[in-house]
Amino acid sequence: MSDTPIRPELPDCLSVNPRSPHYVKEIFEHDIGIRVNGKERFDVEEYCISEGWVKVAAGKAVDRRGQPLLMKIKGTVEAFYR
Repeated sequence: MSDTPIRPELPDCLSVNPRSPHYVKEIFEHDIGIRVNGKERFDVEEYCISEGWVKVAAGKAVDRRGQPLLMKIKGTVEAFYR
C-alpha cells in the first residue's frame, strides 16, 4: 500500500484569507502553485479560474483593518499541486 495522502480537488475560486467564503482549510495542508499566463506566481492572495483573474498584494499598503490592498491581474489561471 502506498501512503500518498488524498488531496482534495482544487476549487474554481480560492482565497488565503480565513474570513473569505472561498477559504478552504484542507487545501492549505498541501503545497499548491498558481500559474498566470504561463508564469508561476508566489504572491497570490485569491484566484478564480473560470473568470480568469488573481489578486495579489499591491505593495506594502494595508487597509484600516490591517489587510493588504489587493490588485487584480487578468489572464489564464492554472492551479496545481506541487
